[in-house]
Amino acid sequence: MDLVRLENVSKVYRVGETDINALREIDLLLPPGGFICFVGPSGSGKTTLLNMIGCLDRPTRGRVFIDGQDVTNLSRKKSALFRGRKLGFIFQGFNLLPVLTAAENVALPLVMVQRLSKADRNREVVGILEAVGMSDQRHKYPNQLSGGQKQRVAVARALVTRPSLILADEPTANLDRVTAERVVDLMKSLRDKFGSTFVFSTHDLGLVKHAETIYELVDGRINDNHRPLGE
Repeated sequence: MDLVRLENVSKVYRVGETDINALREIDLLLPPGGFICFVGPSGSGKTTLLNMIGCLDRPTRGRVFIDGQDVTNLSRKKSALFRGRKLGFIFQGFNLLPVLTAAENVALPLVMVQRLSKADRNREVVGILEAVGMSDQRHKYPNQLSGGQKQRVAVARALVTRPSLILADEPTANLDRVTAERVVDLMKSLRDKFGSTFVFSTHDLGLVKHAETIYELVDGRINDNHRPLGE
């Protein structure tokens, strides 16, 4: 069964008297276990498409299925619960809370959406921080970490609930090339270890080359181009 299925999905935003067609009749099937990239110029619909898959926005038309469940018209509360159980997010700006340590940031999804004892929660946090090579930094605050270390913590936070699907919007945009390559290698190794599907949007050709499937968006539509850019 496909992990993600979009059927004839369109998204129209009203700006003043103008309709903006962010997505146009998108049909998409994504299998489990993939390392999948959306590329395209600014305004092409990449982030809107990620938001649809991430239950952060609703289509104007069409239907969205994640892991066999129709999430098209879930309420805000049910969407939040579904995201907490099934999805993980990695952000361009890391989005770590500055008043929490690395371990506390990673634990936050478990505190918010999963009923675990403190001992079980700590066990999960330590395990995932070890997997991303950050267990020795777990008591540090974000302002004490490098950009690469912050993104490793962000990856750990996304994976701590063992989600089926990880969504990443420009995950290497704020990293230098060497650090970006390390983070991408880390994400792929964690995909192989935990079986989660990674779906990301990017302008970074260094990241694109690591993708196994590439979808190019132009003017809200997916082109029939599934090869890494530059090949």
